[in-house]
Amino acid sequence: MADMDAFRPRPEAPNPPPAPLTPTVGAPAPGRSLRRTPVGASKRLNASFKSPLLASQRHAELSVVDLQNELGDLRKKSEDLAKQIAELTSEGYTLEELKQHIDQLHEYNDIKDVGQILLGKLAMVRGVTIKDLYGEFGLDLDD
Repeated sequence: MADMDAFRPRPEAPNPPPAPLTPTVGAPAPGRSLRRTPVGASKRLNASFKSPLLASQRHAELSVVDLQNELGDLRKKSEDLAKQIAELTSEGYTLEELKQHIDQLHEYNDIKDVGQILLGKLAMVRGVTIKDLYGEFGLDLDD
């Protein structure tokens, strides 16, 4: 008999009432409803299904010329960069020095990003603008 009790419906606990909507979370904008579907007849709702795969195949067929143009642009950019590298090496720079310089620029930018984040947090805590902090710390706005 105990096995039969497992199949009997049990009374469920009542669902808790939904959380009230706050103006910033979940509430519709003034004059708008929560409906996702527009009211009234819509051509999009009754249109036939269009496969994105077919559209991408048509796009691939149509863009061969665009791809050839992009390939030409990339080749020109590669040639320009090769010329710039040749100029720098003729001026006495080595590729290793250039790589080191680029690495140092990346490190500088990372440190500067951290500084910007800290200035932003400090400005929030103090209730001032970041521009005010630049003046206080003697920083140039253009830097």
